[in-house]
Amino acid sequence: MNSEPRSVIGEIIAALNLPASAQVERRVPKKLLLENGAPTAADKRHINDGIEELFWVAALKPTTIGVSEYRDAEREYLEIAVLRFTLRAGAKAARLVELVHRAVPYPLLLLMEHAGQVVFSAAHKRWAQNEAGKTVLDGDVIAAEWENGSEAPHLEEFREVLALERQPHGTLRALYQGWMDALIAFNAARLTGSFNPAADSKQAKARQEALRECARLDAEIARLRAAAGKEKQMARKVELNMELKRIEAAHASARARL
Repeated sequence: MNSEPRSVIGEIIAALNLPASAQVERRVPKKLLLENGAPTAADKRHINDGIEELFWVAALKPTTIGVSEYRDAEREYLEIAVLRFTLRAGAKAARLVELVHRAVPYPLLLLMEHAGQVVFSAAHKRWAQNEAGKTVLDGDVIAAEWENGSEAPHLEEFREVLALERQPHGTLRALYQGWMDALIAFNAARLTGSFNPAADSKQAKARQEALRECARLDAEIARLRAAAGKEKQMARKVELNMELKRIEAAHASARARL
């Protein structure tokens, strides 16, 4: 991928160390997203107005990387697609990341650049319960972000664990989970100050639950601090500060599980 400009996205793609047999580098028409990933008129506008360009970087399947497909009653992993896309100013970045993950029937390694920020995300897929042949997201979109052109804390350690040869090779699902676990480890490191890849998927799942709890408590802490700062009645201010201490203790407990 020598044509990729030097950027965080280019470095992440290079760090994946994908074989030439898997590389695609083909523009994806927005029409495909509109047909498959835009459930509302507002979403169609987000795609039309927000996406500058979308590229299919690589197709990881048994014939291109030598890892077996995975099938069970709820899902199938026949291919992992690597995509990158750029957004225009004012685009709804978080919503567009979700829409692209929803639109493509395969699990994605999705790299997005927007307003100087880079987002690297992944999300499991499963069969829709009420629509034959349709897939839906299976759990959260796991995403990490940082400023383009900067060396964010732990970014180098993160890149070092991304190489294809360092991931589980039992099935495409196990391979994909390996990359998701790396994303989770990176997000945990930003809170703990130490990058430690999970020993197994059970630990990675527990970490993700703790990260979700930390995010929820962060929002509650911000709300309580704002309320306490505006409160005029002393008794109510004391009550809010006591609640704030309780939430901060819960946050410390969730952080300790990372």
